[in-house]
Amino acid sequence: MTFHAHQGVILRAQSRFAAFGAALILSVLPALAEPTHGIAMYGAPALPADFDHLPYANPDAPKGGRIVYGESGSFDSLNPWILKGRAPWGMGLHVAETLMMRSIDEPFTLYGLLAESVETDEARSWVEFTLRPEARFSDGSPVTVEDVIWSYQTLGTEGHPRYRTAWTRVKSITSPGPGRIRIEFTEPDRELALLMGMRPVLKKSQWEGRDFAASGMEVPIGSGPYVVAAVDPGRSITFRRNPDWWAKDLPLTRGLQNLDEIRYDYFGDGGVVFEAFKAGAVDVWRETNAAKWAREYDLPAVASGEVVKEEIPHRRPSGITGLAFNTRLPVFRDWRVREALTLAFNYGFINRTVNAGDAPRIASYFSNSELAAAAGPATGRVAELLAPFAADLPPGTLEGEPLPAGSDEPVNRADMRRAIKLLQEAGWTVQDGVLKDAAGTPFRFEILLAQGAAETGQVVDIYLQSLARLGIVPTVSTVDAAQYVLRTDSYDFGMAWYTRALSLSPGNEQRLYWGSGVADQPGSRNWMGIASPAVDGLIAHMGEATDPGEFTATVQALDRVLTAGRWVIPVWYSPVDRIAHKARLHHPETVPLYGDWPGFLPEVWWSE
Repeated sequence: MTFHAHQGVILRAQSRFAAFGAALILSVLPALAEPTHGIAMYGAPALPADFDHLPYANPDAPKGGRIVYGESGSFDSLNPWILKGRAPWGMGLHVAETLMMRSIDEPFTLYGLLAESVETDEARSWVEFTLRPEARFSDGSPVTVEDVIWSYQTLGTEGHPRYRTAWTRVKSITSPGPGRIRIEFTEPDRELALLMGMRPVLKKSQWEGRDFAASGMEVPIGSGPYVVAAVDPGRSITFRRNPDWWAKDLPLTRGLQNLDEIRYDYFGDGGVVFEAFKAGAVDVWRETNAAKWAREYDLPAVASGEVVKEEIPHRRPSGITGLAFNTRLPVFRDWRVREALTLAFNYGFINRTVNAGDAPRIASYFSNSELAAAAGPATGRVAELLAPFAADLPPGTLEGEPLPAGSDEPVNRADMRRAIKLLQEAGWTVQDGVLKDAAGTPFRFEILLAQGAAETGQVVDIYLQSLARLGIVPTVSTVDAAQYVLRTDSYDFGMAWYTRALSLSPGNEQRLYWGSGVADQPGSRNWMGIASPAVDGLIAHMGEATDPGEFTATVQALDRVLTAGRWVIPVWYSPVDRIAHKARLHHPETVPLYGDWPGFLPEVWWSE
């Protein structure tokens, strides 16, 4: 997936990335006095009402062909909108649709899909959508206002926690007229008007008399471009493009959904999936390891040109990846303990061993973007935003202390000395070679890993050697994908490998990631158990910000708090997306702002 043959493409993409950054800063807040074709978090949508197609789609892309993905684990449900069960990844992508569709070439902008228009007030205390009269489910029945209202109410009360949190801020959902849905909020929220356009719309009559929250294998009826063609429970699922898809001629979808068939095959673990890709049974593989990308793709299929390696640039934030502390456990509640264990994680040596030293470390949750906290002490508006929470801020928040860099040597003695001192201050000392508290209780915890994640296992193996020098010998449990989900959903771990992608327009979803309101809610993404007034307050202020400058400063302040909290030992990120794929698969030359993000592969790709 090296982009050597497309250097011009990269340069054009990079110039567009810079332009979008400038546009975000210079945009002004428009008052939507009447229905419009799209809505942006700040400013106006980049595309006019009469746009012909999305800039990263090829309107002349041929239809046909297929793509086969490999997934690790299994599935036991076809309902991806609830907490119970494990549904195939593709169910939520290919079968159901939302009122609005996100453009991945803008920070956060939606254009009408099931809805032909959207309207809101300047304060965004309400939002109103008008349905397209031609919208149809795959069985030919119309998508109605009743379907929308039922879907929103059901998801908000019986659906996955990711739907419930935002629903608590909805005061009412009504139909003020034919084809219209009006949602009023308990208080103004700039992002909530957009989020309400991104919920799946399901067919009400299919679910009548049934328990929506119960896991099952009944195929949902959706209005999306694909229908389920075949299911081998737990092993594979195939989606077939619907030739009668109601939206196939919309400008918004021109050049999208080109493949006739999308198939997901399930394997025991990620290592087996990669072997299946090398054997030709899987058509595409996303590589996250720079060293493997450099040394493990000397394959006959690559040499013959049957498989292509591409590096696709992006300007997404790094997000956070690494070992998450479960601070619900007493041993991890003290920040000094978390700092000590972070110091023991010798990133320099681990990076050299695992990535040949080529991977940049995640310096903060929003690294690789203008939303990242600046190095050094907090100043200006960021310092002002943090001031009300000064008494509760994690140490180092205002100072902006960098993460320990480690060294190329197996042991970084300076960092280990600091770690021992912090542990002693927290009441832990080495007694007979074992780290114990004053009562003689050993420092014990479990590291939970998913089966087949060879890279994370290698990282943990190296880390264990450093922990042993502190008198710490954790239990390491490697479980299958289903057990990993079950145990992380119930917070049954000490440390676990955690990944959370972040966008250029963070908002209400941050409550699901680090909000105190979900810290003890099963199935939330707040694995760490973060319960911080500063985090909650800054997330709330993000939703209230009315201009890009205030929004950016708020995210930078949040970035400081999250990083200084020492809730995750961060590893590395990549400023490019690495994709190896069959040469018959193609994508447009124009690369979207978000790179390989949902909405890119397979949506804009085609087969020849």
